Amino acid sequence: MSAPNPVSTPAEAAHPRDTGETPRRTIPDRLGTPLSRLLSSWEVLLFGVAVAIFVFNSLASPYFLDVWNLSDATFNFTEKAMIAFAMALLVISGEIDLSVAAIIALASTAMGAAAQLGVGAPGLALIGIGVGLACGLVNGTLVSVLKLPSIVVTIGTMSLFRGISYIVLGDQAYGKYPADFAFFGQGYVVWVISFEFVLFAAVACAFALLLHTSNFGRQVYVIGNNEFAARFSGIPVERVKFILFLLTGLMSGVAAVCLTSRLGSTRPSIAQGWELEVVTMVVLGGVSILGGAGTIGGVVIAAFVMGLVSFGLGLLNVPGIVMSIFIGLLLIITIAIPIIARRVRAMKS
Repeated sequence: MSAPNPVSTPAEAAHPRDTGETPRRTIPDRLGTPLSRLLSSWEVLLFGVAVAIFVFNSLASPYFLDVWNLSDATFNFTEKAMIAFAMALLVISGEIDLSVAAIIALASTAMGAAAQLGVGAPGLALIGIGVGLACGLVNGTLVSVLKLPSIVVTIGTMSLFRGISYIVLGDQAYGKYPADFAFFGQGYVVWVISFEFVLFAAVACAFALLLHTSNFGRQVYVIGNNEFAARFSGIPVERVKFILFLLTGLMSGVAAVCLTSRLGSTRPSIAQGWELEVVTMVVLGGVSILGGAGTIGGVVIAAFVMGLVSFGLGLLNVPGIVMSIFIGLLLIITIAIPIIARRVRAMKS
């Protein structure tokens, strides 16, 4: 009769190579402590970049730290950021809206036409927001009801909405807005704090609560991670996406009110190219272009980063085309970094 197998000691179990066994592969704890996860997060890295840009700008220009100049710098990003908050939810859900800048043009054209008829500031604001909602309704219906690809739909409506503005205005411009209409884009609530910045902060808080604390926000994440599973979980996917397109149209209308008020005029080329900057702001903020991941906090920090960069370049008299090049490179880099990182981790595993 064979002798029984000896009982392995803890030391032998800890070192299987000593017993001739093949060592098992252990899976490290990738989550780490809450502090380590925080310090390694994209938002913290981006915040460090923002601080570095702020320090560089303060050293590069003696006019940067002037409080009124800093207040004016917020106009470089507040309007785009308000659209980016809604766009972030849309991208997290796996969709996109490239017509946001064209919605601004159409809403601004509608406000300009109404201003020529003598409509007051409150009415103009309602018209701008209403046109934005109507455009979001069109996009949402085409994507959620007719099940058309959002990128194709919004490229089409981008041409449609701006084309209507060009038909109405041609090479002309609308002006003669009421004097009190200027408050939306030029007014200050207290000292150097502009109305736009207060509105930006309020909208950021509202979208942060919607995405991170509500059941609706959890549904957005689930849809972006696995739409097929979301349907079987009872999530109304089409209704959620429809609401997200409405929100994007709504915020584009709000941005149109602020931008038109700040400029004091309407041209069909207004907000030209903003769709690229809004998408860049969203992706730079850590929102996955593939959907399912991202935070409003990251988009807020990304807005400050882009605003500080554009304002700093302006103080240094750098041509605007350089900013366009920078935005294009930034978009490519921020999309490429996660993909390259995943491939590197796959090679190591």
